[in-house]
Amino acid sequence: MLLTTDPKGSTMSTLATPRPTTPRLTTPRLTVLGTGYLGATHAICMAVLGFEVLGVDTDRAKVDALNEGRVPFYEPGLPELLRKALDSGRLSFTTDLSAAGDFGDVHFICVGTPQQVGSHAADLRYVEGVTRDLAPYLRRRCLVVGKSTVPVGTAARLTRLVQDNAPAGTEVELAWNPEFLREGYAVEDTMRPDRLVFGVGSAWAEESLRAAFAPVIGAGVPVVTTDIATAELVKVAANSFLATKISYINAMAEVCEATGGDVQDLATALSYDSRIGGRFLHPGLGFGAAACPRTSGPSCTGPRRSGSAGRSRSCARWTRSTSAAARAPSTWCASKPAARWTGSGCAASARPSSPTPTTSGTPRRSTWPGCCRRRAPS
Repeated sequence: MLLTTDPKGSTMSTLATPRPTTPRLTTPRLTVLGTGYLGATHAICMAVLGFEVLGVDTDRAKVDALNEGRVPFYEPGLPELLRKALDSGRLSFTTDLSAAGDFGDVHFICVGTPQQVGSHAADLRYVEGVTRDLAPYLRRRCLVVGKSTVPVGTAARLTRLVQDNAPAGTEVELAWNPEFLREGYAVEDTMRPDRLVFGVGSAWAEESLRAAFAPVIGAGVPVVTTDIATAELVKVAANSFLATKISYINAMAEVCEATGGDVQDLATALSYDSRIGGRFLHPGLGFGAAACPRTSGPSCTGPRRSGSAGRSRSCARWTRSTSAAARAPSTWCASKPAARWTGSGCAASARPSSPTPTTSGTPRRSTWPGCCRRRAPS
């Protein structure tokens, strides 16, 4: 307690003891939980940007491969960056979660949230599992940052989970920083993204995230700071909008086919309108992968709230119908040679071919760090 004297000096009053000032994180040490497509890319790129990074995964074979300089999936430019990061001494991988708790100031959760079998819902067992497993090792003030794509409301539940189980209690905060990686461009999207979205609950959490992304922000990348629920919704909103553009131009392709028009010329004409733009406005295949149904539809529903459940369900129905339309191959596409739609609105077709097959439609069944590879629009 602080004792103070009033202006007349005759009485004494007491004020609550202020919370000790937390030292500013100038260069936080980072951990990345889950070393799939998202996690391994994030860990490698952050180490190249100058941070000390510890990657954690329960898959011993994957950890060994990464420590030996082998990327367990195909992504242009990533093997060279992995070697550079390992040689710098700033990057290593482990299966030991307790080491992560001791090491990190900022912990990034990058595990997969595949679609549940027989449902549009996301399977959150890996996100919840890694949060629960990490919590007992969080003994000091730190920030846990979710990057996985989740239904809105997940972060609030994870906050209670981590604070109830961490020795540091409420000194551990949780924030959300959604990812927008594209296969084939993951390095570019990590080191020079279009934007960063920080969903935070305090000024300290925002400051910690800004410190963790200081080199990226310093390069001029815009930052959107918002509440956690909005940050959770950004990914599904972006995917739904892209799905809408793909669905729309495929519908126009069918109109052109019926009326003798040329949809390619139509798309070109539309693309010069600055209000519309030309990206994801080419007729072709829809998009499809395990990630699509959950990232372009049900994630907006989340927990029901009084008075909002109806709107949430309507939103879910709309995004599901848009997503389904975008995933359906258009009759125009089926009637044309492949050369006509290569590089079209189908995200997968516009990317470099991968020597390894990409998961499609089947949730990955592995321990929590498993991260689905994606063909979603972003």
